[in-house]
Amino acid sequence: MVAVLRMAWFGDTIASMSANYSVRIQAAPRYIDEQSQPAQSLYTFAYTITVANEGDVAVQLISRHWEIEDASGQVEMVDGLGVVGKQPLLQPGQVFEYTSGAQLRTNAGMMSGHFFFVAVDGTRFETTVPPFVLQAAGST
Repeated sequence: MVAVLRMAWFGDTIASMSANYSVRIQAAPRYIDEQSQPAQSLYTFAYTITVANEGDVAVQLISRHWEIEDASGQVEMVDGLGVVGKQPLLQPGQVFEYTSGAQLRTNAGMMSGHFFFVAVDGTRFETTVPPFVLQAAGST
């Protein structure tokens, strides 16, 4: 069974909600100047993702899908199992946080995507991560 979840947007936070399942995702991107080489059109960004299980049922993050777009419209798709080599099982009230990175050929871009979860009761669902901006310091 795949759950159909209502989505609510709160600034940098997206929440998937239903009676028993509520996962909050928060994204905090930042530019990494010391790992960037603007003269070679290489801009490095880190992003910290916080996943909070605010529901009544334990859920496991199984996979991720990211769409990373630079300012020229070049899109890179990234799919994989888990995040940073883990498939965390989140009990109700538990939070998991990780930091990863992306490199762009332009000084700005955006990321969006989704996470796929399976609840301990077998319910499968996705949580959408709306676009968040990747912006090099001092660029507009």
